[in-house]
Amino acid sequence: MHLPQHAYGDYAHAAQAWGLTGVDAPDAADLVWACDPASPTGQNHTGWPGVLDRRTLVLDGAYAPLRLSGAPALTAQQRDTVWQLFSPNKALGLTGVRAAYAIAPVHAQPAAAALDVMAPSWVLGAHGVAMLHNWAQPEAQAWVAQSLDVLRAWKRQQISTLENAGWTVMPSDANFFCARPPEGCDFSALLTTLRGHGIKLRDTTSFGLPGWARLGVLAPEAVDALCGALQA
Repeated sequence: MHLPQHAYGDYAHAAQAWGLTGVDAPDAADLVWACDPASPTGQNHTGWPGVLDRRTLVLDGAYAPLRLSGAPALTAQQRDTVWQLFSPNKALGLTGVRAAYAIAPVHAQPAAAALDVMAPSWVLGAHGVAMLHNWAQPEAQAWVAQSLDVLRAWKRQQISTLENAGWTVMPSDANFFCARPPEGCDFSALLTTLRGHGIKLRDTTSFGLPGWARLGVLAPEAVDALCGALQA
């Protein structure tokens, strides 16, 4: 199994539970797990589109509805040939509601039926069902689309503020990005100090990016609070 270089640990844990062995190269894997865009970087997971015809590919699109720039790694026709996973709780600001859905490849009906048989008899709570039902409504889709313009403006301001304060910001196409404080800064001490001001940054060490933080794009008031804490 091939996983993104920087990713949540859940993927590797699940693979281990199924007895799958991780490999570095997509060409050497029977199963390729890709994210588009990926967390924590907000970038496309690279190196995997070339194995579409030769490997089973699962595309995690949890952050796809929140793409603010760039283009998907696969065309719509290519996406029809892979397994796609979506969890709209992030786009709807309901991250505590754990509900998702999968779209099978167009020619994978037997595999989809086998997967359905493996599923537990009660896979979602009523709140998850309600979220997925409303996600499919035109009104919800229109609201998300309008929100992207707001997020783009907030992101530009947030990145500019951090760069003016000496931070290094990694490129990102999503509503989050990775940033590193100025050189010479004690990162661990900074996180502790900010926590004392009621601000928590996501340390990305567990993602394989020590010294960086993952920041969600937030309203200007939140950025002002971060800047005030940094100055203090």
